[in-house]
Amino acid sequence: MTSASTIQIENLPFDLDRGIAARATVGLIVLATDYTIEYEWRQIFQLFDGVALYQSRILNDDVVTPETLRAMEPRITTCTEVITPGTPLDVVAYGCTSASMAIGEETVFKNIHSAEPTAKCTTPVTAAFAAFDAFSAKRIGILTPYSADVNKIVAKYITDRGYTVPVFGSFNEERDSIVSRITPVSIEKGVREIIKHAEVDAIFVSCTSVRLVEACQELEESLGIPLTSSNHAMAWHALRLADIDDRCPQLGSLYDLPISSV
Repeated sequence: MTSASTIQIENLPFDLDRGIAARATVGLIVLATDYTIEYEWRQIFQLFDGVALYQSRILNDDVVTPETLRAMEPRITTCTEVITPGTPLDVVAYGCTSASMAIGEETVFKNIHSAEPTAKCTTPVTAAFAAFDAFSAKRIGILTPYSADVNKIVAKYITDRGYTVPVFGSFNEERDSIVSRITPVSIEKGVREIIKHAEVDAIFVSCTSVRLVEACQELEESLGIPLTSSNHAMAWHALRLADIDDRCPQLGSLYDLPISSV
């Protein structure tokens, strides 16, 4: 509260720029039970000047089943609407790998476009397919944390798109909050175990709760095989969809690649 002796100066002049979104705006829908994706995406996006990242959270069940995954579908539009109300986003990413397959990418995109009609869209599996094509990879080794019934959806969805899955490993943990605490060393051991059993062109670690970004480049070099994960691939895909073509090989070989035109 000002006193009678306070000098008040109103309507000061100011200039505008594009703020932190000088190059692009990316919206991310995060699962309420996900404790990993925001941390990993911040690590990635801080390396790209002028790219703004905005988020919302979607209500979901901590227990991951086909039924709980599909239950998120009617909430996607509302969660998109609150990311940057009144300001269009360049890209919107829906942050659930298994739900993207259980619901279907096109249905996810339809719900996003109800709120953001001009935005480009991605999901972890959409990004994974783009990554496989960028790697020129057809034989994919898969590692997931999911239960057997969710793994069936994942394997079928990927093979139905023309890729082969010679080996599929899983921790078989159905609680999302537990998955976020699986150690990076355990992830590395899981990756090394699955490649003992078959020759693959690339490895995909599925689930946005899994931590891989920090270790990706070093592990990839150690394995001699292209490697990506849900968070790693979707951040790359969102950036490329937003026309951010900067190379960032310290994040792994994928970040040295454009989206394939094939």
